Formats: sequence, C-alpha cells, structure tokens
Amino acid sequence: MNFSENQPGLKARFAHVAIAASSAAAVLTVGVSAVTAMPATAQDLASEVAEALQLRLPKTPIDEIACDRFGPWCEVVSGETLFYIDKSARYLLVGRLYDMEERRDVTASRLLELNPDLIAAGAARAKPSANENSASAPAVDTVDLSTLPAEGAIHWGNKKGPKLIVFSDFQCGYCRRLVDELGKAGVWIEERPISILGSQSRRLAETVICASDPGRALHQAYEGALDPSGASCAETRGLDANEAFARANGFGGTPVIVRASDGAVLHGYRDAATLREFAAPAKEQRK
Repeated sequence: MNFSENQPGLKARFAHVAIAASSAAAVLTVGVSAVTAMPATAQDLASEVAEALQLRLPKTPIDEIACDRFGPWCEVVSGETLFYIDKSARYLLVGRLYDMEERRDVTASRLLELNPDLIAAGAARAKPSANENSASAPAVDTVDLSTLPAEGAIHWGNKKGPKLIVFSDFQCGYCRRLVDELGKAGVWIEERPISILGSQSRRLAETVICASDPGRALHQAYEGALDPSGASCAETRGLDANEAFARANGFGGTPVIVRASDGAVLHGYRDAATLREFAAPAKEQRK
C-alpha cells in the first residue's frame, strides 16, 4: 500500500487545523468569560452598595461597609448606628443578627466595638456623665420602680387594664411585634424608650417624647412614619433616667417588660396570652 495515498490531502489538513484553532478560540473565549463572570471583590461590592445607598438614603451618613462577614448581608456603620443591607442594596434590616453556630449576638458585640457606652451591653449615649457607671449590672428578676421619674414615659392602651412598664427601642423588631400583642392583651402600658441601637434610636425617642401626642407618635415611630430628627423638651431628661435604670438593672436588650404591681421582670417578646397572664394581679394568678 502506498502510504502517500492514505495521507490526508492539504484541504483536509487545513480543515483539521481550522477546527483545532476554532476549538482553541472557543476555549479561550470561555476562559475569558469565566474570568469576567467572577464575582467582584468584597471591597468592590462594598463600593457598589455604598453608591446605591447614597442614592436611596441620601441623608444617611455611611462611615463603613463590610460585605464579607455575614453571608448575603453587608454590615453598614452609620455614626453610632449599625444596620444591614443585602448585596443588591434592596432589602435593609434594622435589628439584631445572631450567629447560630457560635450562639452569640454579633450586633451587640459590634455595637460595643463602635461605642463602648451603648446599652447594648452598656449605656446609650456616647458620653455618659462623670458620675455614671457605664457598665451594666447583672440582670435581675425584680426591680424597684420607685427610682423612675414621671418623665420619660409614654402611656397608651387600655386604661382599665393591669399596668405593664415596657423598656423598648423604636428600631427593635421584636418591640414592634410586641406592640400588637400588648394591644391584644388589653393592658395599660407605660413605655419607656432606651437607645439600644444607637443615636438614631435616641433621636426617635426624643421626637416621640416631645410630640404633642406621644402615644400617636410612638406608633408612628414603630411604623417607620416618623422623622427621626430629634427634639428638645424637658421630658428628654426622663430618657436619661430610663437608660440609667436599664444599666443599673442589667437590661442588655429590648423589650423588657415589668409588672407595675410588684416590679417582676420579663425579658423579650411575648404573645398576648402570656402578657395577659403576667400582668394579672398575683391573687388571680394563684387561682
């Protein structure tokens, strides 16, 4: 057999070369596409989120953004306030973020790094007075309510019902949910704001406490319908007293519910049935 007769012709060889070249080009193109499609660095992503936030929240100062700590969430530092936003800058979360594996409140830890005087485990103001101890005491089961002044309280609910005193933050998600349950429970509420989540919480509290109708302003604050510009009036002195009381009794979060009749303390969100039972006079609870 003549070997030359079995060699591919020139055209065939050119065809093979062309196919190989096009295949290589295709691989190269895929490679370039893959590189182009690689996710941006965390720093680039943070810059993009910051730009989007400036468009959507132009009046909110952005001091720091980190998008590489908490999965789909970027952590945003604004003054003494901390919140979270998803990486598309569409969904904003104001509240506590918990690490379920480490079993810790990462928001509280971070707030303390930013401002050691926060009530998140300390005081709510950046500069407490010299005679004030900024560290929280251990939490207690009962408190002495006689040290609380009349100022700093917003009253709402059923005046004929048993009285509960609620320490809350208007940016706290569980506090917002608790409002509905308190309404269902038919109790009389003395709500005392404390600024767990920073300076914006304090401004909201000042705006509510100085409003002509504080009860109405309270519900507007929870609904996000109140301008947190802050206000100045004599009643704001009561907010300082609320925060000092919270520190002295180890209130490390919100809401905290206190039974007015005996100072018994209940920490955290509760449903209407639990609140109704807790608020009932002691003799009714023994039945």
